[in-house]
Amino acid sequence: MEWNPAYTWLVLALLLSLAELTSGAMLLLALGVAAALTALVTAFGLGLAWQLVCMGVFSGVLVPVGIGYIRPRFSPRGVAYGTTGTGVEKGNRYTTLKRDFDGATGIKVNGDFYRLRVLESNDTELPEGSVVLFKRFEGTTALVTRDIDAPPASVEPTEYKEP
Repeated sequence: MEWNPAYTWLVLALLLSLAELTSGAMLLLALGVAAALTALVTAFGLGLAWQLVCMGVFSGVLVPVGIGYIRPRFSPRGVAYGTTGTGVEKGNRYTTLKRDFDGATGIKVNGDFYRLRVLESNDTELPEGSVVLFKRFEGTTALVTRDIDAPPASVEPTEYKEP
């Protein structure tokens, strides 16, 4: 069996498609499909310059389709991955929590704990269960305001008792 440039594109397509298993962004899969289509075109005997042009054209079409159309079909509904800190949380109400290992006060945004600071008073400690309005991030600190319209939540302290 003689080596053909189409085989190189097929190997590249396979590697890109396998690498997609680690990312889930559909970018590498789109590039893998573009490389496979370039291998198909290469089998007709086109030179390297035309192979690269074909790869560019296929990538230019398939990457936006993969990211904009196919990827949202595979994401769970209601989950906006990678949006924390972009401003989509602005104005949302959160209940304060105390972190276990150091007692820091914070809120959970999209499942991640962020320490907080109250904008009006620069306080970093609030009672657990206080309702706050999220304004923005400053570094990894959530800047919030107290929500005076919300009724205060009663949180009973729990103690650990040995059996």
